[in-house]
Amino acid sequence: MKALLDLWRLFRRKRTAVLGLAIFIAIVAAALLAPVLYPDDPADMVAAPLLWPGEDMAYPLGTDPLGRDVAAGIMHGARSALMIGGISTLVALAIGITVGALSGYYGGWVNDVLMRITEMFQTMPQFILAVVLVAIFGPALTSIITALALVSWPPVARLVRAEVMSLREREFVQSCYVIGMSERSIIFGQILPNCLTPIIVTASIMVATAILTEAGLSFLGLGDPNVLTWGAMIGAGRESLRSAWFLVAEPGLAIILVVLSLNLVGEGLNDALNPKLKLR
Repeated sequence: MKALLDLWRLFRRKRTAVLGLAIFIAIVAAALLAPVLYPDDPADMVAAPLLWPGEDMAYPLGTDPLGRDVAAGIMHGARSALMIGGISTLVALAIGITVGALSGYYGGWVNDVLMRITEMFQTMPQFILAVVLVAIFGPALTSIITALALVSWPPVARLVRAEVMSLREREFVQSCYVIGMSERSIIFGQILPNCLTPIIVTASIMVATAILTEAGLSFLGLGDPNVLTWGAMIGAGRESLRSAWFLVAEPGLAIILVVLSLNLVGEGLNDALNPKLKLR
């Protein structure tokens, strides 16, 4: 508990980080409240088409050309964005941490093989690779999450590899060899816990990147047709851009806010967890 209080004390020194955390909490609250405030399917046609924001207070953010409630779509879209971004990041972290830890700890041919595989993934543009993977496996939720994870893990692997290489020669690791600890216990029980700070900061940026990438895929029509997302809303609204620009602006603003909040939180965590800044 004391460690969390100390972390919060350091985190709140950066006002932009606190602002980002407040925005992110609001977005999470919207995602959690979506089934309560809008229990029906957000794709249902519930009103006259193309109502402007404020024209009918029952639909505060207006309706699209099919008469669907934009507010319901944005709140349910928050659930989709956070779920896709969170799960894909967790999968990418699992792959990247495992690859980086094994590569950095064992070195030699293990390092050569794993790093060549990592470089192979890094030579291809992330978004293009995601488009190709989704096109191959089909525009389903599982394939989108898998594609996002596969394009996101290489930076994590390189980060963890560098941290493990710097830690494996430390005295506390050498003492683990002396007392006969297994290599798995040393890697996952002693070395990796000391790598958590950069991993946590990187994870916040990865979630934001995954949300942006998924929005781009949905905008291109490669999203899951059974899941309402902000990118799909923007893609559907572009046909009415001249007459109803709010159909693009409102989900676009939602994407901007969630990505901005995660970046601000990441910066705040970086400052709070940075040992050099703690000494100030």
